[in-house]
Amino acid sequence: MTERHDLPDPARRAELAENLAMVEERIAAACAAAGRPREEVTLIVVTKTYPASDVRFLHELGVRNVAENRDQDAAPKAAACADLDLRWHFVGQLQTNKVRSVLGYADVVQSVDRMKLVTALSAGAVRAGRDVGCLIQVALDADAGARGERGGVAPDGVAELAAAIEESKGLRLDGLMTVAPLAGTYAGRQRAAFGRLLEISSGLRVVHPAANMVSAGMSADLEEAVAAGATHVRVGTAVLGVRPRLG
Repeated sequence: MTERHDLPDPARRAELAENLAMVEERIAAACAAAGRPREEVTLIVVTKTYPASDVRFLHELGVRNVAENRDQDAAPKAAACADLDLRWHFVGQLQTNKVRSVLGYADVVQSVDRMKLVTALSAGAVRAGRDVGCLIQVALDADAGARGERGGVAPDGVAELAAAIEESKGLRLDGLMTVAPLAGTYAGRQRAAFGRLLEISSGLRVVHPAANMVSAGMSADLEEAVAAGATHVRVGTAVLGVRPRLG
């Protein structure tokens, strides 16, 4: 994968096509190794820091799920691609003052981790006349009652948040999301971390059967996520290339 992003359009499209094919091979192989049908795993391409032109190429190449983590980048990009049949996922830590903007394009918010955010999302969804999917972000590096270093609620807080989402107008409880932790019991143990998320998901589905989405795994560890049972993987670098450093 090249680190250049000033390629002529046909060359950039070809680069994305090649990278997508390699990622598809990895997902298919991981599904086969786990004894899972390929159709059970959805690829979400994380397009943060990349232009709307890349999103358009990805759509041409068959991608239908894209993700962003910063509203200031996502909002104009989504607007520029509003004519495409894309499902936008917001995966970053979300401040309540950005909720209205995010709900202008996001079909799913994958980073719900506190009651205040549930309240804001519900009010915004009702105001916009939208039905918004929510994933509870689980922090596997957080102590009971705490939030994680990279956002997310500790496992013991999932049930309360799930009930609040389920009872909130305009919101739909779709499932759980996690980011492999950099500290704590699961640091460097992605397969174990994702396995723990699946355990929490199983418990959640006893009470909320429709909340069956499990978003886990990124470019470096998608195989471990598929092996553990993830339904969605969020891949950026392996598709789009190495992001340029700022400054």
